[in-house]
Amino acid sequence: MREKILSLLSGQKIDTVPAFSGLIHVTAEGLEREGLKLHEVHHEAGKMARAAASTFKSTGMPSATLPLDLCAPAEALGSELNFYEDGRVQFPQVTKVIFKSTKETTTENTKLTEIQKMGRVGVICEAIRLVKEDIGKHVAISGLIPGPYTLLLYLCNLTNMVMEMKKEPQMVTDALFHLSSFLAEIGKAYREAGADFITIHDMGGSAGFVGPSMYEKFVFPAEKDLIGKLPKPSVLSVCGRMDKVMHLLAQTGADAISVDQTTNIKSAREALGDGMLFGNLDPMETLYRGDKADIAEAVSRAKEAGMDAVWPGCDLVPSTPVQNIRMMAG
Repeated sequence: MREKILSLLSGQKIDTVPAFSGLIHVTAEGLEREGLKLHEVHHEAGKMARAAASTFKSTGMPSATLPLDLCAPAEALGSELNFYEDGRVQFPQVTKVIFKSTKETTTENTKLTEIQKMGRVGVICEAIRLVKEDIGKHVAISGLIPGPYTLLLYLCNLTNMVMEMKKEPQMVTDALFHLSSFLAEIGKAYREAGADFITIHDMGGSAGFVGPSMYEKFVFPAEKDLIGKLPKPSVLSVCGRMDKVMHLLAQTGADAISVDQTTNIKSAREALGDGMLFGNLDPMETLYRGDKADIAEAVSRAKEAGMDAVWPGCDLVPSTPVQNIRMMAG
């Protein structure tokens, strides 16, 4: 299935609709089988690699995603993260923003120097290499990065950022384009380490959250800039209802667009034309809470709607039952 997925991502027609993911899809059950806890897998390449490979080994889903959080770029720029070492099964989150103004993101302390040595980027690259050695013949490996707008949300005071979007929009745009260059370098490092494609998860920049006009003015240009700087192939994943901006997503340059269950698939399919559309299984109600019949129906519905690949609409809930993922993967 790996070769078929890579053929699909390169724009070729294949004889099936594969089920996989470029988003985070580790499970508590898979981690337990490897003797791992979620909070401990983020700092050691070996543990991160075993965690990322655990879903394939426990379910057969032909994919692996690294890193196992979206916050590594923010951490590389100086943010502190909560890794939930108290045992809560949660992905790392930024504890507080480090910039009062978007203008600060373009100062010298965020210039790119030796990307491999910044934060956990080097550890992640080594983990990608280890996954490639372990299961690379069987799975497609996704290198995961946030979109520029999502990264800016991790870095900058939200109230000030919203004010600057109204009063100094060019300054915000400059910050977003600066961050897109930074993220492109991280994406290139992940590809050089062995990732087969890059997934941009711009969950904070969804038109369903910021509104269609703000998406068009700020988020879309930065996404397009980032995708233009990344090696192909890339998948742009967006949560939330994107119906009113699907025509813009079609212009980002991404090789595929992934949407969740809130976007109207018929209109999305029409807006993308020949572009590839991935999605749109509900990770909570279908994959986490659903039974085999629910999942079979959702997969069938996605295929009938014209999905080129069946993906979860967002990151998996870690406590998702592995049997449900097996059902999705077929």
